[in-house]
Amino acid sequence: MTSTVTGWIGDYGLYAVFLLMAVDAIFPAASELVMVYAGALAVGAFAGHVPTLFGVEIESHAWAYVAMASAGTLGYLFGCIVGWWIGIRGGRPLLERRGRWLHLDAERLERAERWFDRYDDAFVFVGRMLPVVRSFVSIPAGIMEVPFGRYTVLSLLGTIPWCFGLAAAGFALGSSWESVHHGWRYADYAIAALLVGGVAFVLIRWLRRRARARAVEPSA
Repeated sequence: MTSTVTGWIGDYGLYAVFLLMAVDAIFPAASELVMVYAGALAVGAFAGHVPTLFGVEIESHAWAYVAMASAGTLGYLFGCIVGWWIGIRGGRPLLERRGRWLHLDAERLERAERWFDRYDDAFVFVGRMLPVVRSFVSIPAGIMEVPFGRYTVLSLLGTIPWCFGLAAAGFALGSSWESVHHGWRYADYAIAALLVGGVAFVLIRWLRRRARARAVEPSA
């Protein structure tokens, strides 16, 4: 997957970044890898690959970084809007029939709905900056009928630091990208550890609330 993604970005530059990030807004498409590689490409880490926009080469590394990060941001925002539209137009019936194609089964949808119930619109903003979780916000937001204006603004505000931050990391790595390329598998372990930790945190809090509720019941 790493070779495929980086190959597309190397061949198609800004357009590949836009498209891959748009896809990631609906289901996971390695946005971390996309943006880090885009940042490394912007700094000229790969001979023969210069970012171009409408056929014009972007020779300035600084402007190439801005262009790559902006392409990722705008692509992801476009995907967010498409995902919201899918959710609001298709609703639960669509996911019951086609959810497996979007990697959004009933369990993930129910979890997202609980997050929306608890955190309201803030979940859109925070969710955009959480690995993996960020790809399961768009469609549930449409199903939950989050107002389009607020949803778009919150999605944009949450996406900007994610895209520009990861691209900056790739920009700083520069020619050291190859070591990251080979060691990228460790990012999967880190993400998995974060998810396990998050699930454990939520489970512990739920158990504590349940224990407190049981303690109150006899006295009531």
